[in-house]
Amino acid sequence: MSGIYVHIPFCKQACTYCDFHFSTQLKHQDKLIEALCEEISNKRDLLTSPVTSIYFGGGSPSVLSNENLEKLFEKISSSYDISCVEEITLESNPDDHSAENLSFWKSLGINRLSIGIQSFIDRDLSFMNRAHNANEAAHCVAKAKNAGFEHLTIDLIYGITNQSISEWKSNIEQAIALGVDHISAYCLTVESKTVLAHLVNSKKVTEKSDEEIETEYLMLHQLLEKSGFEHYEISNFASLGSRAIHNSNYWSGKPYLGFGPSAHSFDGNTKRSWNVSNNAAYIKAIRESESYSESEQLSAIERANEQIMTGLRRKNGVGTKDWSEAIKSEFNQNLAQLPPQLKQSLNISNETVSIQPKSWLMADAIIRELIVG
Repeated sequence: MSGIYVHIPFCKQACTYCDFHFSTQLKHQDKLIEALCEEISNKRDLLTSPVTSIYFGGGSPSVLSNENLEKLFEKISSSYDISCVEEITLESNPDDHSAENLSFWKSLGINRLSIGIQSFIDRDLSFMNRAHNANEAAHCVAKAKNAGFEHLTIDLIYGITNQSISEWKSNIEQAIALGVDHISAYCLTVESKTVLAHLVNSKKVTEKSDEEIETEYLMLHQLLEKSGFEHYEISNFASLGSRAIHNSNYWSGKPYLGFGPSAHSFDGNTKRSWNVSNNAAYIKAIRESESYSESEQLSAIERANEQIMTGLRRKNGVGTKDWSEAIKSEFNQNLAQLPPQLKQSLNISNETVSIQPKSWLMADAIIRELIVG
């Protein structure tokens, strides 16, 4: 199984919290798409297993013109065998859910939308500088369903400044009421060089306390599980049989090929590579047949540590059976020395270790203790 990831580095405007690679210069999208198509064609021999998932992320892929999105689909389908593809995901924003766009996306074969709602409250959306409003957030899912989309993810953010616990509960309840089969929820994090970081550093905005974050997280966990969602990854909840295939494959170490500025690739074994995070440099390098990516070979210890970091954020946990005896021995020693308050949050069986979902906020602390090497 292999995945294809296409990074679309364009957004209508910059969200206050975002540190992903993107540009608001939409006028350059034609040149970028031309370069993307060239990269897709050039790498056609790098995937050696069937493609099972395709993911258009960003940025905001839904801002692409339908013509450019179609060009990407045609280039992917002519360069790779996609007959085994189970899931094609497009990240979308509520304000892009026009009937025309939705119908076109569906016609291309896209069968999952990941919708960046974030909040159903206008004050929150304005604070985060989102391009949509609360009305669009409330109605975008119904529009997608009317267009024939059955698999829908909606994104929510908790830990938002000035949002009360009752407002957060209302956001969760509204998300549940929409009847989607997948919900992703992320804590508002202050990343350096973002508008949010400037607001916090200048004391114009105060971050929520760890206790407030924990309260909101536990409410999220409890309300969604009570509504039949499986909490299968620290930030992800799915109804029965609706786990996101593409992201699940990431977390379990399956190979994937990334296209576009800042996109990453992994061969499923020990090689990782990543493209330059600059649109102009990427386009120039593609046009002039120059290098636009870097790569690294992971040691056995580095690969094991990656598996620890991703595995302990998943319900499935981390398995140790494929590790060398030396790595397995050190991991088990670290496990035995784990402080009791952390160890009680674990499920340990045979050669698998996992964190109880309600305790996932302690994942970073636990992972630090278990890292080997």
